[in-house]
Amino acid sequence: MSAAGTQTSPAAETYLGTVRRLASAQKKAARGAPPYSIYVNRRVGRYLAAWAFRAGLRPNAVTGISAAFTFTAIVLIATVAPVWWLGVVVWLLLAAGYAFDSADGQVARLRGGGSASGEWLDHVVDALKISTLHLAVLISAYRFFELPNDALLLVPIGYCIVAAVSFFAMILNDQLKAAYGAASASAAVTGPAAKADGRSRLRSLVLVPTDYGFLCMLFVLLGFPALFFVAYAAFFVANAAHLALASVKWFKDMSRLG
Repeated sequence: MSAAGTQTSPAAETYLGTVRRLASAQKKAARGAPPYSIYVNRRVGRYLAAWAFRAGLRPNAVTGISAAFTFTAIVLIATVAPVWWLGVVVWLLLAAGYAFDSADGQVARLRGGGSASGEWLDHVVDALKISTLHLAVLISAYRFFELPNDALLLVPIGYCIVAAVSFFAMILNDQLKAAYGAASASAAVTGPAAKADGRSRLRSLVLVPTDYGFLCMLFVLLGFPALFFVAYAAFFVANAAHLALASVKWFKDMSRLG
């Protein structure tokens, strides 16, 4: 069986064989990575990627499917009055979009490697969804929520800013580290493995509010506006605090480059 980076005809292996080939070539998760994205979304994306590859879909087509699910959910948030079933539908659409977002890169590996245009499209779609999702919450809150104070509308505005800046900073970090040839964080790990694993699990739990997968799940509460907004505001505070603390570390990391 060939490696995931070498293109293989779908007819040359079974569906489960394609899944196993992807699993064997999967990059190791970074220590303390957000749990939903690593343990749920990546695995679901693997099954979707195997299906898409065998169906003859190209990575950009998979990105398009991801965008269709995601932006359908975003339009529903902004235009439909919150009821119990809306939250479930929005969550499922966002989760499906996120899973296909994981699948497009895996399809690229199955086809022998990605392209600059594909990576560009993937990042642009991600940037668009990150901003418009919170703007849709702003529209829904303004139209349908009975907020005790209009100042609370600043929460989705602030969340939009924090999410956009966080996404840009992480992309920029990777680009600058690649440009300066910095070693990956996993290559510099030292110390007892058990202690590192303990810190990783704790960090993973702390990062739950920053995990896009858990943000998708939060929309299950959309049909109960007061409960949803309290949880949404808590996620915003956690993400803002994480960005503030992480920015200090990222700046120090960038200062050591070159």
